[in-house]
Amino acid sequence: MELDLFDRNPYGTNYWILSADGSGEAVVVDAGFDAEGIRETVERAGKRLVAILLTHAHLDHASEAGDLAGEEIPVFVHADDAVAFEDIDRWNPGFENPLTPVKDLRTISDGEVLSLAGLSFVVHHTPGHTPGHCSFEVGTSLAGGDLVFAGSIGRSDFPNSSPTDMERSLRWLLTLDDAVEVLPGHGSRTTVGVERAANPLLVGLR
Repeated sequence: MELDLFDRNPYGTNYWILSADGSGEAVVVDAGFDAEGIRETVERAGKRLVAILLTHAHLDHASEAGDLAGEEIPVFVHADDAVAFEDIDRWNPGFENPLTPVKDLRTISDGEVLSLAGLSFVVHHTPGHTPGHCSFEVGTSLAGGDLVFAGSIGRSDFPNSSPTDMERSLRWLLTLDDAVEVLPGHGSRTTVGVERAANPLLVGLR
């Protein structure tokens, strides 16, 4: 699998550009800021963008997905977070989260497998940070959004967050093999094994 990272934005959010070895197509996981910069990075790699996967609908992960997608590229997001594109106050009361409208918004669900850019993305619904937060398993990697970071975890104190769901999602994470590489929504890459052994916020879940 070919992999590139685009993180030039005010929040230091990671946008992962993924493609099968030798493929001329690419998938972007999350697109919150600088749609043009992401597009240029994909094109410089000699790839054609075929889909955008959103781990969740917070502005730093999703606000410019519509701009990047344009008229033809589909954007995939869990149904529980797709609401943010229609009624932000219903999704997260009092939470300012301007999202660019998406022309082709497609909802996904737990266990679904998406075949894109020569890769298979297994959808895992990992709520807690948001109701529809998802992690995408692709090969031996997991694009985990704001589920877990190197030495930390995602917040679960927003109005529509759930600490109970977050704990359940983190327990699921710890069922994965130690060798699984985590491509987080912020910060450096890590592995399930490293976080299992050293992440202080996972101590009670081991």
